[in-house]
Amino acid sequence: MSVDVANLPSLQVDDVRGESEAHLIARGAAYVREYVRIEHAPTILLKNIAAVVVALRLQHDDPLGRKQEYRNSVGEMYRMSGISPDSQATTQSAVRWHVGNLLRDALPARELKALPLKKTSPLERQQNRRSVNAALLKSTTAVAAVSASTPKKAKGAATAADEARVPEQGGHAVKATADHLRLAGVGLGLFRQLDVTVIDEHMTDGQRAKLDDELAELQKLLAKLRRHTKKRRSEG
Repeated sequence: MSVDVANLPSLQVDDVRGESEAHLIARGAAYVREYVRIEHAPTILLKNIAAVVVALRLQHDDPLGRKQEYRNSVGEMYRMSGISPDSQATTQSAVRWHVGNLLRDALPARELKALPLKKTSPLERQQNRRSVNAALLKSTTAVAAVSASTPKKAKGAATAADEARVPEQGGHAVKATADHLRLAGVGLGLFRQLDVTVIDEHMTDGQRAKLDDELAELQKLLAKLRRHTKKRRSEG
């Protein structure tokens, strides 16, 4: 079976799930060959190989890909492609990510719920990781900005004369104020990244206890800070 890469469509599982096992194996082998040969256009081929793999799983009534009959079929597909064992291992690893996404699209919600799969697809987990990393980077930048802009206060309580000199600091105090507001917003966004599903289903008892201790400390710190914000608001 040959593949016209220039006009290659992106397959869905439904496009191929009705084909015979032999045809699916031949189709998958052709996609594998082309994926290894064409290094600059791999994504569509990877998705198409994944669509074939999921279709083979469904034909064998094996959505998780654990039955020997299914594994024999996939093994034959890669054998027919004629690629080296090293290329096969690399390709299978790359295909696995797309299989996780397509499997969730191909199966009804009820069947998915009955399978021991993570609730989110690999794509959703990747997006979540990017969101968390962006929030962490933003918080680090904000902390550095606040540290650099916060006016250094002398030891001891501030006097009325000290407070009268604050306007003399000009833009420095204005920037510190803006940075503190920014830091509060970033902190709120950061803690919104915490997912109760991760806490409930993936953390150990010890990890949950550690997180609870840290959240308790955070709660105390926030209460302390709010005493100052609420005090100033009431005085105004």
